[in-house]
Amino acid sequence: MADVMLTKLRLSEGVWEGLLSAPRAMTPRLRLWHRDELLGEPETIATEAAGEGRAEWLVRFPLPVERLSDGMQTFVIEDAETGAALAHETLLAGEALDADALAELSLLRAELDLLKRAFRRHCSEEG
Repeated sequence: MADVMLTKLRLSEGVWEGLLSAPRAMTPRLRLWHRDELLGEPETIATEAAGEGRAEWLVRFPLPVERLSDGMQTFVIEDAETGAALAHETLLAGEALDADALAELSLLRAELDLLKRAFRRHCSEEG
């Protein structure tokens, strides 16, 4: 599909929703992927016309509970004809996230300490 745009609307109650805009003559064919595994096709529901020569569809898919686990999970929606990624949803959860967040916080604290020392040294040299 050429000239196609998929815009995320929301993630609510475990269901991802987006708005697909494409030329009116096209019929959307989408695929949902997770970790290089095809999960199927998201639901597409035709909506009112977007404008001259264009059409819109509501795109929905429930997040598969069996795919959620510690760490980062990314779901990708692609154009079935071209393989082009149109949208993605990334979720972070669990203990792996806690370890990553703590490591990032530790790094930020170290950088802040470095900046404080440099600033104090700069101030003492000018005084």
